[in-house]
Amino acid sequence: MLGCSGSGPGPLSPSSGYLVRAGDRTLVLDLGNGTLGALHRYVDPFDLDALLLSHLHPDHCADVASLVVYRRYHPAPPYPPAARRLPIYAPGEAADRLAAQYCASSAERCTEDLTDVLDFRVVTDGLSIKVAGIAVRSRLGVHPCESYATRLEFGGRSLAYSGDTGACDSLIELARGVDVLLCEATWPRVGPHGEAQPEGVHLSGREAGEHAAAAGVGRLLLTHIPVWYDAAELLAEAKSAYDGPVELVSAGSSYQI
Repeated sequence: MLGCSGSGPGPLSPSSGYLVRAGDRTLVLDLGNGTLGALHRYVDPFDLDALLLSHLHPDHCADVASLVVYRRYHPAPPYPPAARRLPIYAPGEAADRLAAQYCASSAERCTEDLTDVLDFRVVTDGLSIKVAGIAVRSRLGVHPCESYATRLEFGGRSLAYSGDTGACDSLIELARGVDVLLCEATWPRVGPHGEAQPEGVHLSGREAGEHAAAAGVGRLLLTHIPVWYDAAELLAEAKSAYDGPVELVSAGSSYQI
């Protein structure tokens, strides 16, 4: 768990970012604010096999700009970065939006192109591919921008990651029977004044539990909790809807699947 703080970094964690190891291959799911620094504790970013971005909100992709700097300007790279560009699987606008994020001025934006060090590959609903020997499937979630949940399978084990999404059948279908569901639980079922939470944005703790139960997952890990909500409350909500193993993740924690 490189980072798990929802909507932005917090005092104890960077934003969303998850390092996945499968055999001798490594990939990262999301690279939000502060996660590149955490990644250095575990692996040289030059050794990554791929980066998968669920969507393009900054708390899930902001550190791509720093990753580009690292790959472009490292004084002693282990290989020519332009000759071995990092595959980055992301929504269709990623190349343009991440270039705009990287640039410091409108003039720079007219000429900037990150494809000298990044190899952009478009994620679509229902995509099913192999990435670094790992079977990857993606389904479109429900969010204010294009956002994908991802399922990884390797060596007979499986992990599903919700990305950011409101309640949806596609997440249940994608996560059906997985060993572990890493799922956002961004807010309580009702707001602080008893108001209903907006639909099509995020999952409550209870909804995360409901999705895990409906999908029949083996284990539920809760992530993406903003600093302004009580994580214990969201954990209790999830447990009220799902009777399997469930816990809150924390930055720096790791899990064997």
